[in-house]
Amino acid sequence: MKNQLKIAFYGSSLVSAYWNGAATYYRGIIKELNRLGHQVTFYEPDAYERQQHRDIPDPEWATVVVYENNEESAQQVLAQAATADIVIKASGVGVFDELLEAEVLKRRQPHQLVIFWDVDAPATLERMTNNPEDPFRALVPQYDMILTYGGGQPVIDAYTEFGASRCIPIYNALDPETHYPVPEEEKFKCDLAFLGNRLPDREARVEEFFLKAAAQLPEQTFKIGGSGWGDKHMPSNIEYIGHVYTKEHNAFNCTPKAVLNISRDSMAKMGFSPATRVFEAAGAGACIITDYWIGIDFFFEPGKEILVAGSGDEVTEILSKLSAEEASAIGAAAKERVLKSHTYAHRALEADKLFKAHFELTNSASV
Repeated sequence: MKNQLKIAFYGSSLVSAYWNGAATYYRGIIKELNRLGHQVTFYEPDAYERQQHRDIPDPEWATVVVYENNEESAQQVLAQAATADIVIKASGVGVFDELLEAEVLKRRQPHQLVIFWDVDAPATLERMTNNPEDPFRALVPQYDMILTYGGGQPVIDAYTEFGASRCIPIYNALDPETHYPVPEEEKFKCDLAFLGNRLPDREARVEEFFLKAAAQLPEQTFKIGGSGWGDKHMPSNIEYIGHVYTKEHNAFNCTPKAVLNISRDSMAKMGFSPATRVFEAAGAGACIITDYWIGIDFFFEPGKEILVAGSGDEVTEILSKLSAEEASAIGAAAKERVLKSHTYAHRALEADKLFKAHFELTNSASV
């Protein structure tokens, strides 16, 4: 079994977080896999203006191949995976997903490990449950394994029911070289900040946990960042600051007294699905207030390392009592916890063990 594996990874984008919340997850995992000796080529389409909103140049720790947004180009990059040891198709590429999901299996070489890496498992599972004709249902059992961005036992059980041979969560984490405390920036100063794109299955929860709290605390200041909120009616003490580039995330997390995490409906329902931004904010030493979801205490100690609210009224109650000193202590405790237990180096080791165990098992079976 060779220690250096060639990995072909088909995802949304590695170089742009524009309309692409999984970008920092991909970066964290892939950078650490490279440190373990693996060579990753990341294939991403030129779609959704992501290339015009790049956050990083092509990194040293991965080869990035940007292909044109058409089927011919997709087929061309699929052919390039023939020499890879591992072929990974991530969910939510955004264009030609059905094609990519089917073709990585059709083109599988005898020596290859083929993985579906689901960065939005609750949504994928809900889609398959609601549509018996969903073409991905028939493909699930054909993948060597399903890796997920989170979801715990509920996601494992659900994927197993769809015939997955193996389903293993590889949770979000912190890249301490990217997210860390920095000096405060005036433009992000407020009592509570929220960062997240406007998505249909998040908007109602933003109204409950953020807008409602702002309306109940007119003397406090609130800021919301992310794409799509420009025409949303909000209380006058909320300032919309637009898309926040990843290079600004540390200041965005460090500067407010507290930052709010709001899960999407499907993630909250499934549980065990902390958003990437939770770990990013913790790494920057932010005091995090999160909406409730099952499994929070698997990652943080509520009350000491994170504050948990079950409703907008509870966010209001927390904010009305939260001192700057208490917020600072909670942020420091969260930072200590993620550095100890929840970095991408931890997650990459988990993935590395899975990869190597598969090849060792395959090799022993062929002897």
